[in-house]
This record gives sequence, C-alpha cells and structure tokens, in this order.
Amino acid sequence: MGNNKLTINQWAEEDRPREKMMQHGAAALSNAELLAILIGSGNTEDSAVELMRKVLGDYRNSLSELGKTTIDELCRYKGIGPAKAITILAASEIGRRRLEEEPLERKQIRCSKDIYEVFYPLMCDLPVEECWVLLLNQSSKIIDRICISRGGLASTQVDVRCILREALLKRAVSMVLCHNHPSGNTSPSRDDDRLTEALRRAAEVMNIRLLDHLVITDGGYYSYCDEGRI
Repeated sequence: MGNNKLTINQWAEEDRPREKMMQHGAAALSNAELLAILIGSGNTEDSAVELMRKVLGDYRNSLSELGKTTIDELCRYKGIGPAKAITILAASEIGRRRLEEEPLERKQIRCSKDIYEVFYPLMCDLPVEECWVLLLNQSSKIIDRICISRGGLASTQVDVRCILREALLKRAVSMVLCHNHPSGNTSPSRDDDRLTEALRRAAEVMNIRLLDHLVITDGGYYSYCDEGRI
C-alpha cells in the first residue's frame, strides 16, 4: 500500500478547519483544529485534526503544557517531523509574546493580580529561577521591568544593591520584586524571606517603597503583601 494520508485540501469540505475558520471565525475552531491548520496533514491512520487531538491528549489538553515540550518530543509522533514540530512551537511562542506585548507604561499596578499578569507570560515556562524587579512611578504606573538575576533549578543569587541602583537610575518611587519557582511550589523559602526583608529595609533608607514580592509558578502565585508580610 502506498502513502494514503489525506491533506486538509482532500477532506470533505465540512471537515476542513481552514474553510470552517473562513465561514465562522477562528473562535469556532477547537485547539486541535487550529493546530491542524499549522501542520497541514496527518499520517496514514490519522487526519491532521485527529493527530493533534492525540498530541494534545498527551499534554492534558493544555496549550500551555504543549508549549513547554521540545522538537524531539513532538517528532516521536508519526506524521510530525522537525518542520511541523518547529511550526507548533513557534506558534506557542507567538502566543506567549502576544500576552507580553501589553504596553507596560500604561499599566497601573493596583494589586497582586496585576503584578502576576505582567510577569506570568515571562515566567510560566522558565526551567530555571529568574528574579525581576518592577519599577513604578508616583501613580503606581510601570516605568520598567528588569531582570536582576538568572539562576539554577532551585535558587538564584540576588544583589540588593543592583536592585536599588536600577530603582534610583529610573527614579522609581516604589517597586515590586518577582521571581519564579520552577518546582511549582508557591511557598517562599527562608532565603526569599531574608531577601524581602533586606530589600524592604534598604529601599526604605532611599525613600523607595517595596510594595510586594511575588513568587510565581505556572499554576499560581504567592504575594507577601496579600499575606500581610510587607
């Protein structure tokens, strides 16, 4: 038997996700149908949509989980080669960057959820810890966000002087510290507690207020402010 896989153009018209999108809009398509448009064809057993349903099923039907996979892992599926794998992961990265594109200078920080929404697109898929500082003006609007340090799987070294230097250079009135826990555990460590207190005291001397310190994971966050610890 030869290669019997059907491309999307060979499907019945009502089963074609491209035509469905043209007629009803992108919102009418399932995640599997959208991904099927990207890869174009499946394999000898599965259509592109069926193949992507299987792939998504292995990633708990989560686009976020799928975006964390690798080219090699996707290439293990029959019908997905490097080109299709790269296309899928490129689309995931575009989605992540789209979330990140909100103009920071227009955003006002009012609560911990606002902070989480700023940093989640940056940190949700990171395999190692990173520490960032969010610098705010008198109106609690964002001046800038700056990566202070990158570390290993369990920790990163943060220099309080570097944070204060950035705050002073940008003439920030207040600031927020934020770092991720790749382990998924939102509970702060003793080192996190010590850093928070050291930064709060040092910033106070410079008449800069530390508003919050968030510990972010893919599924949630911990706020020192919400817990009454700042």
